[in-house]
Amino acid sequence: MSEEQPHANLAVPAFRTEKVPKTQTQNGHGTVWRFGGADKAAKASTVTLRGVIYMLFDNCSKDVKKTILPLGHGDPSVYPCFRTCIEAEDAVVNVLRSGKSNSYCPGAGILPAEVIYCTITQTEHNNNTVVAVADYLNRDLPNKLTPDDIFLTAGCNQGIELVFESLARPNANILLPRPGFPHYDARAAYSGLEIRKFDLLPDREWEIDLEGVEAVADENTVAIVVINPNNPCGNVYSHDHLHKVAETARKLGIMVITDEVYDQTIFGDNPFVPMAKFASIVPVLTLGGMSKGWVVPGWKIGWIALNDPEGVFESTKVVQSIEQSLDITPDPSTIIQAALPEILEKVDKNFFAKKNKILKHNVDLVCDRLKDIRCVVCPKKPESCTYLLTKLELSLLDGIKDDIDFCVKLAREENLVFLPGKAK
Repeated sequence: MSEEQPHANLAVPAFRTEKVPKTQTQNGHGTVWRFGGADKAAKASTVTLRGVIYMLFDNCSKDVKKTILPLGHGDPSVYPCFRTCIEAEDAVVNVLRSGKSNSYCPGAGILPAEVIYCTITQTEHNNNTVVAVADYLNRDLPNKLTPDDIFLTAGCNQGIELVFESLARPNANILLPRPGFPHYDARAAYSGLEIRKFDLLPDREWEIDLEGVEAVADENTVAIVVINPNNPCGNVYSHDHLHKVAETARKLGIMVITDEVYDQTIFGDNPFVPMAKFASIVPVLTLGGMSKGWVVPGWKIGWIALNDPEGVFESTKVVQSIEQSLDITPDPSTIIQAALPEILEKVDKNFFAKKNKILKHNVDLVCDRLKDIRCVVCPKKPESCTYLLTKLELSLLDGIKDDIDFCVKLAREENLVFLPGKAK
């Protein structure tokens, strides 16, 4: 390994310790430039995972003899044992070699009948894809989805962005879980939605504090975000608890946004229950995708599913707003879109079982070893997702102020990168 490529054996962010010199706003002739960077994203960028991870990697040693162990970025795809299934790879290769998916694709999945000929083939691919996603989700739902209820996105994160932009009317607020996935906070801040937090209760299997939800909601609340299976807590909500969530949301007159991207990453005893089973009680907007289940986050394919038998999303113009947002945003890759029907049809359950068996083994191993470390406590053994949430007993640690201080010093001394809980 050459000195010019430190830690080239791992897929880690590039070190960013070099400071870029500031540019001047005036030239030698006294010209004042009338442009500058907008600060709209400034508040949002302070709560991103990426920013925290970059900061921790910048604190790692550049000594190539001390391998970096990146355990904070939630992407197992860099490890050979988590390579995606051959069926998924073959589907993408077949589409690529067909040469039929190199054109643009309609964002919302529907084009007018008078569409010009050169896009007809790609429109057919897109319609086939939304049909496949609807069929995939309908396996467990009493109220069946139609292709018109499905919108394809460039990963689950773009789905979050589209939905939040669609809901961001003046004075609106949204209810987010604590702990939670920080991209929700970042996108809410960027979209101008006021963030109100409700707690997840560690002594009750990380259930949602429904009394707390009612306490923080008001007449300007538009939605509650439910992450199930839950990242980062690693729990899977029961049928009864989700039913109570639906009843609470209906009482408050708000929609439920459910993030179910980890629905194929479960290794505990509790079965996964889709929130859309309760769509007859409350309108449910489901965010999903391939990134976690198939371990292919780089493929950037996800979906928004609207399960709403009463037509509330239509009457409140949520559907129209999402469609309008899709018209001005990038589409997911047409190659991956065209491959998706074959991937979903030929899904190999043995692949999921093997992946989840490895994750369970890792969880069991870590939880067993943590028993010997008094200053680190695991409130609940995870049964899903790829994170293990722990609590630091700061009274037993000398010279440690908080979890961020702990993670910075661990990165600096051991090249071991954990994600501090405050980033969640």
